[in-house]
Amino acid sequence: MRLTALLVAVFATLLLVPVPAPAHPARSTDATFHNAADTPGADPFVLFDGPSGHYYAYSTEGADPGYHFAVYRSPDLATWEHLPGGALRAGQDGDWAHDWFWAPEVYHNPVTGLYFLFYAARMNRGVAEHFGHADFEEPCKVGVAVSRSPAGPFRDIAEAPLDYHPYDPAYHDVNLIMDAAQKKPPATLAEGRTAPLGTYIPYIDPNVFFDADGRIYLYFSRNAYRNWVWDHDLGKYVEESNIYAVELTGDWWRDPTGRTMPAIAPEYRDRNRAPGDLPGVRKDGYVPVLDYGSDPQEWENAHVHDHAGSGGAKKDRRWAEGSTTVRTVDASGNPRYYLTYSANNYENEFYGVGYATAGSPLGPWRKSAANPVLSQDPAQGLYSTGHGSVIGSPDGTQLYYVHHGRPSTTSSRALYTSRLHLGDGLSIDASTSDEPLPSGVGPLRLRADDPVLRPRADGSATTAVDVRSARGAGFDLTNPQNRVRAVLRPADAGTVTVRGDRVTVTPTGHRPALLTVVYQRRRADGGYRDVADTGPHGTVPVQVTIPVVVRR
Repeated sequence: MRLTALLVAVFATLLLVPVPAPAHPARSTDATFHNAADTPGADPFVLFDGPSGHYYAYSTEGADPGYHFAVYRSPDLATWEHLPGGALRAGQDGDWAHDWFWAPEVYHNPVTGLYFLFYAARMNRGVAEHFGHADFEEPCKVGVAVSRSPAGPFRDIAEAPLDYHPYDPAYHDVNLIMDAAQKKPPATLAEGRTAPLGTYIPYIDPNVFFDADGRIYLYFSRNAYRNWVWDHDLGKYVEESNIYAVELTGDWWRDPTGRTMPAIAPEYRDRNRAPGDLPGVRKDGYVPVLDYGSDPQEWENAHVHDHAGSGGAKKDRRWAEGSTTVRTVDASGNPRYYLTYSANNYENEFYGVGYATAGSPLGPWRKSAANPVLSQDPAQGLYSTGHGSVIGSPDGTQLYYVHHGRPSTTSSRALYTSRLHLGDGLSIDASTSDEPLPSGVGPLRLRADDPVLRPRADGSATTAVDVRSARGAGFDLTNPQNRVRAVLRPADAGTVTVRGDRVTVTPTGHRPALLTVVYQRRRADGGYRDVADTGPHGTVPVQVTIPVVVRR
């Protein structure tokens, strides 16, 4: 299969709708973007909304007070507009939890028109009921909310998390034989095996994957807490997060009312119950996807000695989280699945992204020897890169990985957009330099509200302008990466001021004039450059010219 066709197939799978041909296949734009790290965000998930032509990004951080999860939109995966509020109203939805609202992901069903928000949070009631111990340190689960707009706000389908109780019957719960600080595990494997068997699994970072055969899978990260794993090479316990999966039923997806809560497939319910368990006790199953011991890679070991290095303040830990799964088809027509994941702590400069491949959604999965495929690059001022999602360009011919990163080791997390390639493997081009806009964003068009400006000689006149993508999505002209410049000819006919999308002309006399408004993009060096549409017959500036007629 040619690469273009393969990417279109992947993009269609991600969107769950057919990808139409580009609106203007022979025309594009010479506009560029760069990762300026000026949009606050963490754990971003990006959805392309066909009806509006906008991309929507959902982030752990950045919501207004009173809301959980920031919502941004963009016509080009690069210039983001923060929408007021957030995805979920605090105090009205998500009340089954009290904090740690993390990793939102949104999925659109074009048949019903509904948008589903999956998110992780830490419970504030019923902890003993769900996890067996009232003092369970990280009782995290996943909630699901619904909306008829990608901008939200979303409402919880149920006033409770997903009805899923994953249970690990083979785990020796060493937390029960540790001290209250829970940071120093048993010194030997033999001592650890004296701990009681079995524990409930707290989980975060949901990712829903819709396979081509109609089956739906939930991937998630098992919290590191209550998962002390003996490392035979290091001769000690390390607390790990791993990636697991479970199949979901499809009733919730097909319900046009949005009132059906997602449920795990029946074969996973109570899969890990023991013969002597009391009636009504839930112990659900799961499928292991990624863990360190099954497929060790040295780059994931940035924190395995943190306990000694911090004087006992931190735990020895490993992380595998923030996964995204996509499906491709190889040259023989066989499906091939890619799963991206993040390892190490997000606050660490060595936080990065790896990937694994499999022949089916449930594996077995094998990590790539090329890992990490996204990591810090001090030469570009790029650190702590991880936890993103895969999305296609508007015309479906390119793939991108939208993730968080930091411009320094002390900065807050921000949104970054990096080109992703699939072929014999997966690679990600991290860049803070000028890059072409995603294919299909252009050609661009700039329009003004007024075909003619008619200021009075002793006054002024203002017109609003907007810039739109080939799919009709508007650019936020208050974002520093976008702006318009305006020129009046003759120059002495008046003065011109620009504020965002407003252009005001103040005449100095009664002479007619022409106002030209030109769209510009900011470059990585801080300067601005005029933008032009490109095509087989040359370039055409993205601009509009408006007659100015002075009224007496």
